[in-house]
Amino acid sequence: MSTPTLSEKLRYEIDNILAKGTGALIGVLAIASIAVIVVSAIIVAIFQLSPDLTFREVTWMALLRTLDSGTMGGDQGSIGFLFMMLLVTIGGIFIVSALIGVINSGLEARLESMRKGKSRVVEADHTVILGWSEQVYTVVSELIIANASKPRAVLVIMADKDASEMYELLDEHVPTRDTTRIVCRSGSTMEPTALAMANLQASKAIIVLRPEGDNPDIHVIKTLLAIINDPQRRSAPYHIVAEINDPKNVAVARIVGRDEVELIVTGEMIARITAQTCRQSGLSTIYTELLDFGGDEMYFRHEPAVVGKSFGDVLQHYPTSTVIGIVPNGKPAMLNPPQDLLLTEDDALIFIAADDSAIVYTDEPIATVNADAFSVAQKEVAKPEHTLILGWNWRTPLVIRELDSYVTAGSTITLVSQYQAEDISEWYEIYAPVNATVTVRNDDTTDRDFLDDLDLLAYHHIIVMAASEALEAEEADARTLITLLHLRDISDRIGHPFSIVSEMLDVRNRRLAEVTKADDFIVSNRLISLILAQVTENKGLNAVFTDLFDPEGAEVYLKPVHEYITPGHEVNTATIVAAARSKGEVAIGYRIAADSGNADKAYGVIINPSKDRLRTFSAADRIIVLANQ
Repeated sequence: MSTPTLSEKLRYEIDNILAKGTGALIGVLAIASIAVIVVSAIIVAIFQLSPDLTFREVTWMALLRTLDSGTMGGDQGSIGFLFMMLLVTIGGIFIVSALIGVINSGLEARLESMRKGKSRVVEADHTVILGWSEQVYTVVSELIIANASKPRAVLVIMADKDASEMYELLDEHVPTRDTTRIVCRSGSTMEPTALAMANLQASKAIIVLRPEGDNPDIHVIKTLLAIINDPQRRSAPYHIVAEINDPKNVAVARIVGRDEVELIVTGEMIARITAQTCRQSGLSTIYTELLDFGGDEMYFRHEPAVVGKSFGDVLQHYPTSTVIGIVPNGKPAMLNPPQDLLLTEDDALIFIAADDSAIVYTDEPIATVNADAFSVAQKEVAKPEHTLILGWNWRTPLVIRELDSYVTAGSTITLVSQYQAEDISEWYEIYAPVNATVTVRNDDTTDRDFLDDLDLLAYHHIIVMAASEALEAEEADARTLITLLHLRDISDRIGHPFSIVSEMLDVRNRRLAEVTKADDFIVSNRLISLILAQVTENKGLNAVFTDLFDPEGAEVYLKPVHEYITPGHEVNTATIVAAARSKGEVAIGYRIAADSGNADKAYGVIINPSKDRLRTFSAADRIIVLANQ
């Protein structure tokens, strides 16, 4: 083995210095600059090249010449002194200039790193959003509204995306921030070292968004593992809200997250909402009203004044809010519990209110119930329903299963799609309908001739599913829009209004879809984003939403007004609440048929009207209730 030459050793040492980064290089150049200045001053002093100057004065002159080469232009003195000043100046040009350049480059690199979101967040009591998708805009917008009463709220968004790009996209989609400040950080949400930048230890809540693309649940589960199993994590439990797309992955996610994670099962929840809203026009408007922070929301509160009273007795004692259920101590939430259930001090009431300040108890009801307006009409007998489903994705079997749990025997479901599953029998065996007969057809749902040949008048409900598995989101939504446009044109031509529910993958296409005048739109990402934001602000709401969307629990129904009061009577809301109570239900509002096509009036939906509000109802109007059937 040959002995390294001096040149090789020097080059090796320089490589080692450079490998240590900008700081080491700055230190070496700084030492070299000081050495040039001090050595030149010592030489001038030892050889008395300028007897009139002290060592300190020569050192200062040498420093000035290294910083500015033009300074030596006015020098006077001996040849030796001028020569030394020239050497100092030349040294300054090479060494000090290099030092300044390195400092400048290091500063730029540091600023660029900060601009790209690589520094650690030092906030506390902040909300962290991990991951990036189209949902982030809705989630951020809702949290901004929720934080409006807080003077210095902070949202931290961390994703494997350039921070400057995230800032630009947020500025475009969420221009109004009110009192909320948004901080973006760039890094992998599956790496504990990267997550440390978001300062999860001091966070109030954490939202884990599922990314776009294949196998999003795997990404969410790995992110949960990185959070929960971080050796540096805090001892106190986190409040994590995460979405899982496929119900099959829920068990694994629960094993990872344990009690620290509230899971939103998006596929199953969207299927349930789709099945419910297709049967009741206007239901999606009600859900949007309850889920966003812009209108009425749900609140939990312990009320000492109601201890010992029955649930039914307290319904009239809150003039500007609506009691819809209870949360027993240590037990799941109960919507529309038995009217005679006695309330204890451990029970928290669940309210619908415009704000928590609107929840006010009064000793006596402010409005008198007009029992003479109660209707004696019998409840309508359920009849077989016929549903047409146009389009296919993996949620379609879930929708069929949910529909089957609501309809009566003799009902039918017709499924039409050119992108359906290859083996229909497989999912048919898993989700075997009991009450409905399913017929499967393979055809193009955007073909006008095909749609014209369908006997659309024979169907009570129409669902348009997005072909999300076969096509990209934009193309799938485009097909949905084309199908909706054809259906509405057919509806106008034959003079028969259809009840249509459509599934949109991209929330930006919702406004385009509104030109079709469909009764309801299921925008998957938007509704899930609203639920994520609500559960982030109130952990207990996840159990409420699970009960609300589960066919086994209490659900929202729009029932004919004549089942409660006689149409044509002017009654107050208290009378409607009392009429619903007599049937074991909770009235939360009503829908005015005359405004069902008016978007400015929320399609006729009025939630949580004050108890003394007067209204004369027509036979076509509906009462919105929470009921078990």
